[in-house]
Amino acid sequence: MSSYEIGLTMFGGVLAMLILRVPVAVSMLVAGGLGYAAILGWAPLLANLKTLMFSRFSSYTLSIIPLFLLMGEFATKSGMSTGLFRCARAYLGHRPGGLALATIGGCAAFGALCGSSIATAATMTHVAGPEMRRHGYSGALTTGTLAGGGTLGILIPPSVILVIYALYTEQSIGALFVAAMIPGLLAVLGYMAVIWVYVKISPQSAPTAERHGWAIRLRETRAVWSAGLVFFVVVGGIYNGWFSPTEAAAIGAVAVGLLGVVNGTIRWRQFQEAVQSTAINTAFIFLILLGAELFSSALALTRMPAELSAQIVALELPPYAIISIILLVYLVLGCVLESLAMVLLTLPVFVPVVLGLDLGMSPAQTLIWFGILVLIAVEVGMISPPFGLNLFVINSMTKDVPMSATYLGVAGFCIVDILRLALLMLVPGLTLWLTGVS
Repeated sequence: MSSYEIGLTMFGGVLAMLILRVPVAVSMLVAGGLGYAAILGWAPLLANLKTLMFSRFSSYTLSIIPLFLLMGEFATKSGMSTGLFRCARAYLGHRPGGLALATIGGCAAFGALCGSSIATAATMTHVAGPEMRRHGYSGALTTGTLAGGGTLGILIPPSVILVIYALYTEQSIGALFVAAMIPGLLAVLGYMAVIWVYVKISPQSAPTAERHGWAIRLRETRAVWSAGLVFFVVVGGIYNGWFSPTEAAAIGAVAVGLLGVVNGTIRWRQFQEAVQSTAINTAFIFLILLGAELFSSALALTRMPAELSAQIVALELPPYAIISIILLVYLVLGCVLESLAMVLLTLPVFVPVVLGLDLGMSPAQTLIWFGILVLIAVEVGMISPPFGLNLFVINSMTKDVPMSATYLGVAGFCIVDILRLALLMLVPGLTLWLTGVS
């Protein structure tokens, strides 16, 4: 078997194991280990494993992952999601589809503190789902809004997947965070437009809620202004160079934790739970990173990514046609794979392909732009019927809504996401404008 064939077999083996529900980290470790041994032998594999873990995890930059995870845990335990939704509801609740609009706003604000799509979807389903159903919102609009809004957790900075993408491609974490700002704003506006159209077509699906006066609006704003301040300090500090992304993550985690303590929503038990959950999730992510490192090393030995890149470039297809094919692959894989697994599995193959295209951008610009496109494609996959992960998370928490209604409700959000993906692909300046990367 040639090295190229070994590379293809490794990739197919990982996909097969993932379909059989083998854990992501185990799948990559097994495929990477067997591929490495097939090329160089067992002794070099064992010698590599001896130093691989230390060399991968001794990086100071990786500390940003547990810090952002801890910030998200503190935000969840302190009940900020409830306050953010109530604030958005006070301003938007009386409008047609107002509670759904408020849910999108709450998801965007909470995603800025959480960084996880599943966590944002699950938390806001618990907070906003019962409220919409109590006011007579249809099951389709309720679950569709929660599914679409939940994806903002991985797009609105800080985003754990963006951090991992930046570390893998050796790009600036701060530049990627800034690059996600305009796409994130477009996502919020697009989702709100979907709700507006939905309510115009089916007014009975979203009865109007009560209107709140300015006294209540100001009270709810005062209750959450500190959360907004944390976001602007963290992202603004990175953008203006006041501190590094890792320092920003530490400041954000401490600030959100202290806010919870001062407000009395984080006590010793909640603090312990947040730290324990952060430790478990960090270990899970780091084990996946270890598997991805071994898998990438073995793939590099096979030269499969480089040869595949040369073959694709030799097809003489327009560069944007090749990018479109790659994004289509992400959309399909997103229906059956978890987002982090999908990104780490495919980057060793697709990054060389993208860098080999003549897109009229520098390598740094290309990787930042492509990273945002990948993130949005992953986001669409998480809400695409029939297997989008967010759909199952939400449907398990809204047992009175059939899955068929959820599929119907999320269709508009998927369409607007694909249109946004096409716009950002054709107009890279929307992504790169604020980054200053040349």
